[in-house]
Amino acid sequence: MKKRQLGTSGLIVSELGFGCMGLSHGYGPATNESEAIAVIQKAYDSGITFFDTAEVYGQGANEQLVGKALHHVRDKVILATKFGFQNGRNTDGLNSRPERIREVAENSLRYLRTDHIDLFYQHRVDPNVPVEEVAGTVKDLIAEGKVKYFGMSEAGEHSIRKAHAVQPVAALQSEYSMFWREPEKEIIPLLEELSIGFVPFSPLGKGFLTGKMNADTEFDKTDWRNVMPRFSKENREANYAVVDLITKIAKDKNATPAQVALTWLMAQKPWIVPIPGTTKISRLGENNGSVNLVLSDEDLANVNEALNNISLQGERYPAILADLQGK
Repeated sequence: MKKRQLGTSGLIVSELGFGCMGLSHGYGPATNESEAIAVIQKAYDSGITFFDTAEVYGQGANEQLVGKALHHVRDKVILATKFGFQNGRNTDGLNSRPERIREVAENSLRYLRTDHIDLFYQHRVDPNVPVEEVAGTVKDLIAEGKVKYFGMSEAGEHSIRKAHAVQPVAALQSEYSMFWREPEKEIIPLLEELSIGFVPFSPLGKGFLTGKMNADTEFDKTDWRNVMPRFSKENREANYAVVDLITKIAKDKNATPAQVALTWLMAQKPWIVPIPGTTKISRLGENNGSVNLVLSDEDLANVNEALNNISLQGERYPAILADLQGK
């Protein structure tokens, strides 16, 4: 697998990363540990060197899983994790106070079985803590050798600029896909201006863009898509137009809808590195196939024109979660 550089930070990663969250958190019951480790290790064996986790994904459980799976190849991988929630639970509110950042860093180092965190993201902007103070704390951790690079997640232009002035932001991780194109308005131009890399999470629209889901799909009771307006039965039915579009392109290219969606993302900018996740080795192989798919400039123009004519229905988050999308 080829490599990409996240902006001008010097942080070089595989052109496709692996999002580990779903193995422990968010999409129903946690995957059996041995099976989860097998998926992570298969991702590494397939050429992926960029692995994403966070304290809040099971209060350290996901970080421990990543640590177990990759400790024997630690010097060959880039590990990204995140701080920013009180008590490591996204239901307990935000907390990016310096002492909390340091506490999370120490926990993450232990869970990941490492002496440094490659990329340390602020998971969400905390309105109660100046972002300059957050950036300054991570800057100190970098000086101490405990962190290599600073990242932000779901941050807005104002916060990114202020943080970047204190400690250069190597990467922004935010949702971006054919199912959520909001970053194209302000964020992507800003990242290009500041030479910051972009790491899209949910690059497959939380599974919707794979074509394996329809209006009748039922989620596990613990799956958070149950409360996301965009995933209501009515909205899934209305939004299937984007899946129909991707499916048609996939047939023409002898590919799958997931591969088309990922290739489209990577084609937007050379410093974009999506981090799809999966619990299945077969899906991992499918996703990885996207790096060999080519969409021409004409293909991309046609896709974008078609996407512009599709009006997707439903908010991304319910109001109670939207409040945590601090900018």
